[in-house]
Amino acid sequence: MKSFDEQLQHLVTEALQEDVGDGDHSTLSCIPSAQKGKAVLKIKQDGILAGVAVAEKIFQLVEPSAIFSKIKNDGDAMFYGENAFEVSASIHTILKCERLVLNCMQRMSGIATLTHQFTKKLEGYYTKLLDTRKTTPNFRLLEKEAVKIGGGINHRFGLYDMIMLKDNHIDYAGGIENAINKAYDYVQTNYIDLKIEVETRSIDDVKKVCTVGKGKVFRVMLDNFSPEEMIEALKIIDGVFETEASGGINLNTIETFAATGVDYVSVGGLIHQAQSVDLSLKAVIIPPTPEVEL
Repeated sequence: MKSFDEQLQHLVTEALQEDVGDGDHSTLSCIPSAQKGKAVLKIKQDGILAGVAVAEKIFQLVEPSAIFSKIKNDGDAMFYGENAFEVSASIHTILKCERLVLNCMQRMSGIATLTHQFTKKLEGYYTKLLDTRKTTPNFRLLEKEAVKIGGGINHRFGLYDMIMLKDNHIDYAGGIENAINKAYDYVQTNYIDLKIEVETRSIDDVKKVCTVGKGKVFRVMLDNFSPEEMIEALKIIDGVFETEASGGINLNTIETFAATGVDYVSVGGLIHQAQSVDLSLKAVIIPPTPEVEL
């Protein structure tokens, strides 16, 4: 598995190629290539800031000598009118990176802001907040990073780092018992260090997992359970497995689910319902020093 920095470099390279193509002709047509400049990231909406470290990496990947000065850090509360960072570099670099930096930071800050709202609702409860795989293709790296910045916890990153037996797996496999046994045999036979989570859709499913899954399953997902059904399910599970509530959980209902004592709640909306935050990157123009007559 590649490191975060390696994955980010790949993302930035591909994104710039998509945007720049055979050249940033707007800049090439009117700005000398050697001209240096400065720009500042201006905050135009309250929220939680995310993507400052990513912005720094983008500028320095394009121009290693770029000078990046942080004013605020990832995870900081941000307010209209504040500045987040300044960057000094070739003007060509600034303009080439501008839209990519803004697209990343606006999206990440929106996700971090929404995630923070959810985590505030969980203060005082044992329950923790998880994200899901409901992400934008080829942008998952930064969307999940934004969830962490906002105070949430990443669920599995992809299909490769956990076995998660959802409804379709269970139906295709011929039931919960078959799915669990086959998945466990697969892990043992192939010497793969992967945990197994199982989705349940009813109290009867929960009972089946408790019968078949001991020593094999580590977490039970309680999908679209009402809070009352969840309390019943948690009594049956009795701490043998980790538990996760999923389905229909929003800012208005999350405390009701947390009050049941479930270990985790997963909310796909942290990412797919987040609204981008308004930010802008503006040129800093230093007026020429007036000549002094002698």
